[in-house]
Amino acid sequence: MKRFYTLALSERDDESGGYRILLDGRPVKTPMRAPLSVPGEGLAAAIVAEWQGQGETIDPGAMPVTGFANATIDQVLPDVATFAATIAEYAASDLLCYRADGPQPLVEEQARHWDALLDWARGRFDAAFVVTSGIMPVQQPAATVERLTAAAHALDPWLLSALSTIVSISGSLVGSLALVEGATDADALWEAAHVDEAWQVRQWGEDHEAVARTAIRRAHYDDAARYCALVAGAPDTAA
Repeated sequence: MKRFYTLALSERDDESGGYRILLDGRPVKTPMRAPLSVPGEGLAAAIVAEWQGQGETIDPGAMPVTGFANATIDQVLPDVATFAATIAEYAASDLLCYRADGPQPLVEEQARHWDALLDWARGRFDAAFVVTSGIMPVQQPAATVERLTAAAHALDPWLLSALSTIVSISGSLVGSLALVEGATDADALWEAAHVDEAWQVRQWGEDHEAVARTAIRRAHYDDAARYCALVAGAPDTAA
């Protein structure tokens, strides 16, 4: 649609305790017509910057932070437990537990990226992991699944919409929990999640279509990671 406003800004929302977004003084609504009110000043500032940065027409694809906030309000907050459960499903099938059986340099590359994340989770959640070679599913200890599931349900609900993107792209609940808890960073988790793809590129060269698909996934991943950092109160270096 055409841009219909001049100025975007945020103001303290006394009712929710957060910050609501205004366009020319009028409150913005989510797609489900709920007020767009977010819990942090930094998060609100990022949303304002997206709206203020629009040109003559509004491009929702250029407003990922707004999109995640809308999804949180419209989809997550009405049923947090159900949404957290979809993320917790990865506790039973985490990428980090499925290793190649060869060649040896790939095995070592996976171990270099993945072992530290599993070690962190062992200490953080007192969890044990069954690590296997190949793609045949293995059953993780019930206590491990329960503890990782509990960790997913204990997350700030405002993280869940973006964390769902990170978990699905990375294939790792452990890595995603490490990211939001500051035990790893977004670049390191991306590299860990794409060890196999990077290995294939080094062996066989790049496929241009695959490169394009990866670039799209990376953009979605970076948007989600930035949103999570904003929810956590980190400075918005992209603003």
